[in-house]
Amino acid sequence: MRVISGKLKGRSINFIKNSKTRPLKDSVRENIFNILTHSNFLKIEMGKSKILDMYSGVGSFGIEGISRGAEKVIFVEQDINAVNILKENLSKLSIENKAEVHNGKTIDFLSRNKQKKFNIFFFDPPYANSHFIDDIRLIKDKKIFEINHIIIIHRERRSLDDFKGLLKIIEIKEYGRSKIIFGTVI
Repeated sequence: MRVISGKLKGRSINFIKNSKTRPLKDSVRENIFNILTHSNFLKIEMGKSKILDMYSGVGSFGIEGISRGAEKVIFVEQDINAVNILKENLSKLSIENKAEVHNGKTIDFLSRNKQKKFNIFFFDPPYANSHFIDDIRLIKDKKIFEINHIIIIHRERRSLDDFKGLLKIIEIKEYGRSKIIFGTVI
């Protein structure tokens, strides 16, 4: 796994090899960032962005964001093994000053969040997990999103998630088994 573009382009990212985690493929991550950068329907400036990387695993999405100029990335991950590798990655790439790492449940992080607002939210929950919808509901209720924001969700292509009353779906892209959903809070 590697950083695709930006100041860290080509640098490697350590990852976990087990059945509990599935790293976001480089090609899918590249397509997501191409959409973020070049799409006419988004008004996100990567250089000023604050990213909330939920279910972050070893941090490939957020690290890519930092490489491309994100101001700050907050990583939230429950698995301590993934958190340890994420911290190693941040240290190896010398980008700890652009990141915060929270080990615990996403809902707990969101419940404690008081002031921070974000303009890019990335969700990569386990395919069987539907609790991330509660996370989106809390983001909406606590209004922790900037006016110009995007929520990006990585799901299994056949998943049937219900976002009624929460998200306005802007675009859905499919890549093999993956489905990437782009939306904004209603």
